[in-house]
Amino acid sequence: MKWAIEDLKFDERGLVPAVVQDARTGEVLTLAYMNAESLRRTLDTRETWFWSRSRSALWHKGETSGHTQRVVGIRLDCDGDALVVSVEPGGPACHTGARTCFHNRVAGASFAQAATGGAAQAGATLDAPVETGSRDTESRDLGALLSELYRLVETRRRERPAGSYTTYLFDEGLDKILKKVGEESAETIIAAKNEDTQRLASEVSDLLYHLLVLLVERGVALDEIRDELARRAGGRDKSSGVADVKT
Repeated sequence: MKWAIEDLKFDERGLVPAVVQDARTGEVLTLAYMNAESLRRTLDTRETWFWSRSRSALWHKGETSGHTQRVVGIRLDCDGDALVVSVEPGGPACHTGARTCFHNRVAGASFAQAATGGAAQAGATLDAPVETGSRDTESRDLGALLSELYRLVETRRRERPAGSYTTYLFDEGLDKILKKVGEESAETIIAAKNEDTQRLASEVSDLLYHLLVLLVERGVALDEIRDELARRAGGRDKSSGVADVKT
């Protein structure tokens, strides 16, 4: 269902809360407020604008820091008094330099992650249904997981469900997909220069996902990649044992 600014139910101050969410991972980045003018500017520029309650002024996210947020989509809740803004973040969302403003854990609240089995994170990262995270992922090898994700990406390309980041990539086309592959490659390189191996694993996972989107877009099956790797493994230099990757 499509909506217009006139459909919103602004509060007595003329504001609505806007939950800003990473379109790729589903992670909540911040909670801010919009009035009609900031929402209009957001729609016009495709970057987030908000209303600062403390300064009583409009502010463009990233205007001084450079950490802008490119808007992928905006959804209105059932009551018409709150928004979810899906974005591609150009850097940290928090003024502290943290990726998300919600980086402080509540003492004693770790049961939430245990109860869901990490479902929210797993589902959002793979652009899969939430129940993906509830499966026994440890019992499947990497090849099986990649094949499952490849099939999911194929389904997204065919069905184009609204609100899906994968749908957004396919709608934008090959150039956008290539741009994201380049960005994720650069982020992987940066992560590899740091000691945080978990961050590196996360960036490699993002890169693999975007590579799968690229393969689906170009009609390259995983079997073709497997066959090429097998061919290279079978063509090892007999004298050195090193795979001949230049054939």
